[in-house]
Amino acid sequence: QVQLVESGGGLVQPGGSLRLSCTASGFIFSSSSMGWYRQAPGKQRELVAGITRFRLTNYADSVKGRFTISRDNAKNTLSLQMNSLKPEDTAVYYCNAIWAGEDYWGQGTQVTVSS
Repeated sequence: QVQLVESGGGLVQPGGSLRLSCTASGFIFSSSSMGWYRQAPGKQRELVAGITRFRLTNYADSVKGRFTISRDNAKNTLSLQMNSLKPEDTAVYYCNAIWAGEDYWGQGTQVTVSS
């Protein structure tokens, strides 16, 4: 079965950096579009960044120039490098895969930006 396991979340001060990772299994990772979403308390889940099987990327306006999404097809791993973090980046971050017409989600990892 499809499994997505996120890691790398934590507490960081404003201006700091974190790197999230998502390890995927149970599907052909290299053929799938992948993405990172986040959900803050009281808000809807929103797309942070996406990457296609051809490595085309897109970003939410709020993270452009600060976050970088990447994929390692040899390791079935999706990453999100987050720099210049702001308090408004605080949320649970979810890994997403689109495979065979279905959406799959990881369990999420908490990112808290606070001094």
